[in-house]
Amino acid sequence: MQPSIEYILLVIAVLIIVSILANKVSGRLGVPALLIFLIVGMLAGSEGPGGIYFDNPWVAQAVGVIALTFILFSGGLDTRWSEVRPVLPHAAVLSTIGVLLTAIFMAVIAVLAFGVSIMEGFLLAAIVSSTDAAAVFSILRTKRASLKGILRPLLELESASNDPMAVFLTIGAITLILNPELSILALVPLFIQQMVVGGISGYVMGKAMVYFINRLKLEFEGLYPVLTLAIVMMTYGITASLGGSGFLAVYIAGLIFGNSMFVHKNSLMRFHEGVAWLMQIAMFLTLGLLVFPSKLVALAGVGMVFSLFLLFVARPAAVFISLSPWKMALRDKVMVSWVGLRGAVPIVLATFPLIAGIPQAEIIFNVVFFIVITSALLHGTSIPFVARRLGVSDPMEYTPRLAMSLGDGCAPGNDLIELIVQPESRPVGKQIVDIGLPSGTLIIMIEKKGNRFVPCGSTVLEEGDHLLILTNPSQSDQVRSMFCSKQSIP
Repeated sequence: MQPSIEYILLVIAVLIIVSILANKVSGRLGVPALLIFLIVGMLAGSEGPGGIYFDNPWVAQAVGVIALTFILFSGGLDTRWSEVRPVLPHAAVLSTIGVLLTAIFMAVIAVLAFGVSIMEGFLLAAIVSSTDAAAVFSILRTKRASLKGILRPLLELESASNDPMAVFLTIGAITLILNPELSILALVPLFIQQMVVGGISGYVMGKAMVYFINRLKLEFEGLYPVLTLAIVMMTYGITASLGGSGFLAVYIAGLIFGNSMFVHKNSLMRFHEGVAWLMQIAMFLTLGLLVFPSKLVALAGVGMVFSLFLLFVARPAAVFISLSPWKMALRDKVMVSWVGLRGAVPIVLATFPLIAGIPQAEIIFNVVFFIVITSALLHGTSIPFVARRLGVSDPMEYTPRLAMSLGDGCAPGNDLIELIVQPESRPVGKQIVDIGLPSGTLIIMIEKKGNRFVPCGSTVLEEGDHLLILTNPSQSDQVRSMFCSKQSIP
């Protein structure tokens, strides 16, 4: 008997609400959202109290691909080009050479420790070779895990751009398993094609999105979010049809779009943030439903060996080798090594062997799922602690309350910066007129002890004041440093 539409809608609504409430609790406990959503999905599944039977890897893969499309686009929207431009070479190497090295190291341990064939070992290794953009974005953009300098933009850019390499390696390994007569060199032109087509397509579609949003004078404001949704889906579809990487294309399109000026910018940014959260919940719930926990227990030993080797050997070795051309502090490299969260991407990729009918595909899926859970528990919960111990934690706090209240009121060509005055920073105890703001920079709103007001030059700044600052994009870093860096007061 097929369930009724009202029953399906009710179940979906309940699962989403439970996930949102659980995520609120997880934030206080320091547990990554992806883990909470996965657990809710597993509890709702056939072996949990929910009793929902779901065993369709094709549907799970489709949900995962659609969700990742919007998550990566939203990640691109929130990425400042001025921040990622200096780390572009670093991220490019990490997302290609780093992913390949991780896959090679993991394949070696799979072959030596468990006696699988070389290609089966490489397939498993390729699936878990990339970090997860959704997990990295959600953790690094919280005040608990704010990182200094280039670390946050580097890790975000790497996580958003390394998925195409992992997808390529996974599909390549499956192709070689099913067609043993093919040579590995035959896959090289395919990789170049995916990267080039994906990059060009993403840039063109990002520019096209800005053009249409600004030129089309739609009668209803609510149609603008609908238009952007359609263009995002079109970006992925066109790119994939041309043989390019759709994931790379949507991220670049989001990066281009988010760093341009267009009408209704704030409202569109908030809309896509909400869509990204909905996609995360839908994706992790679906993947949680797909797994059978009893099968994970049987593979716990194998999964733990793979997890520990990935966390403490493969990922650090790949990072240190990839970043060796640049002079970076040891603590920065260690931090990059530790932020190697595995999440939805490996699980989605693990459905590819299931659909392709690869031998041992079910075992591979369950091992990958175990690795993701382990990574979320160890990596996700420890990032703030590790950052503090290494001295790379940024004291700046960011809570977008004040900017939200202004809607789309930011003038074109200016940045709205929202921050909290830190202890021992230069402006503490001084009047605004005396702190030496850069020319053209204004503090347009202050929240002091729960009260919001427009300041004047004689307003004295205190530790903990919540500021909304209007400034030129070129002066953003200087302003942030002024209010957030601990320094001696002249």
